[in-house]
Amino acid sequence: MARRRLRVLAAMIVADIAILLGCFYLVGLGYLVGFRGQPIGIAAMLPANLLLPLFLTIALYNGSYSGEALTDWKQAARRAILALVISAAFFNFFIFFAKMSDDFSRVAFALSILMTSVLLIFSRLAVVRWVRRQWVNGPTNRLLIMAGGPEVTLPGTYTVDAGKNGISPKLDDPQSLHLLAMYLRNMEEVLVSCPESDRAAWSQVLKGSGVHCEVVSTMASEIGALGLRHYSKAKFSSLVIASGALRLRDRALKRAFDIVASTAALFLMSPLMLFTAVAIKLEDGGPVFFRQMRVGRGNHFFPITKFRSMKATKLDADGVQSATKDDRRLTQIGRIIRRTSIDELPQLFNVLNGDMSIVGPRPHALGSRAGDKLFWQIDRRYWLRHTLRPGITGLAQVRGYRGATDSEDDLANRLQSDLEYLNDWNLWRDLGIIASTLRVLVHDRAF
Repeated sequence: MARRRLRVLAAMIVADIAILLGCFYLVGLGYLVGFRGQPIGIAAMLPANLLLPLFLTIALYNGSYSGEALTDWKQAARRAILALVISAAFFNFFIFFAKMSDDFSRVAFALSILMTSVLLIFSRLAVVRWVRRQWVNGPTNRLLIMAGGPEVTLPGTYTVDAGKNGISPKLDDPQSLHLLAMYLRNMEEVLVSCPESDRAAWSQVLKGSGVHCEVVSTMASEIGALGLRHYSKAKFSSLVIASGALRLRDRALKRAFDIVASTAALFLMSPLMLFTAVAIKLEDGGPVFFRQMRVGRGNHFFPITKFRSMKATKLDADGVQSATKDDRRLTQIGRIIRRTSIDELPQLFNVLNGDMSIVGPRPHALGSRAGDKLFWQIDRRYWLRHTLRPGITGLAQVRGYRGATDSEDDLANRLQSDLEYLNDWNLWRDLGIIASTLRVLVHDRAF
């Protein structure tokens, strides 16, 4: 559904471009050519070409192409008109100081803006009506989990019985979390109706799902709810416990960056990767790659791909024993590629596949331990780090928190960095982390 929404919003952008350019052309054709006898050219289309990037920039940032534009045509129309008016004001400000105002027809410009405004309003109305006809359940995938709480009914919502389907919020059971993650897949909003005694557990699990989540309740103190949401027609209320990691625009921007960066990196690093693969094969004849299940976004399991650095008979599928500096399980080639982080390069394929990101919290193996405890047994906030896709590199790595986790403090430092990254994401920070990663590719903790 998110992809379908994105396609509709992209079509809206294309339609707006056509409307703006078409209106300026038609007004120029009718007024300048037909009424004043001037040739249609710079006087008609240059204002449109200058206005268009201004309009699109403002519209993208004022929510003209948000999900709300698919459900509320009045609000969508107001935002689009506001973006048009502001961009028109900037345009006039520019041509005034550039002393170009005499080169353009004020009447043609005003008529073009008026005509564009009218068509923008009708286009928003048409989109909302089309969405209502095509998507009976609305443009949002919403799941209601009935887990022993109050009986509620919400039109346009998928409903699942937690007891009958074996769904439970077990923080110490990754398999249970994986099952829940499968039900949450492709969902954008999740509501849970559960007893008061289970609210804290459900909220802790769902806060790390990367989905907007709510618990049907009237009490909020024990779970740190973000807000209260009322469903007036259904006559119940719910507590907002998570709002997802990033807005749709930010997710699209981050994913686009991942695709471009990983594709470029694979192209540039392909000779090194080929040489490494041949060297691994020639050393002992074993498999080139090592695959291990890791915990990804929303607690989904996925197979991470790395160059094999350990002896084929000593591979640790569950990640119970972290590699150490003088680990005898490592091959000769393995020591080199671990020391230089070359073993991480195949994860670029995980990025292209959508399991990982270039930058994000590092994915951990299910059996990873700090001291004698599993990671999630040390800090209940551990699952919150799975809100975003895991990364090849991250804030914790550039701060030097990598390698074996010998003590609980080793995990605490990484977790704090991961949560800090999640709470303050922006593309410039990703670029900064990538630049910092280049300085720590060879590191005394890279083993």
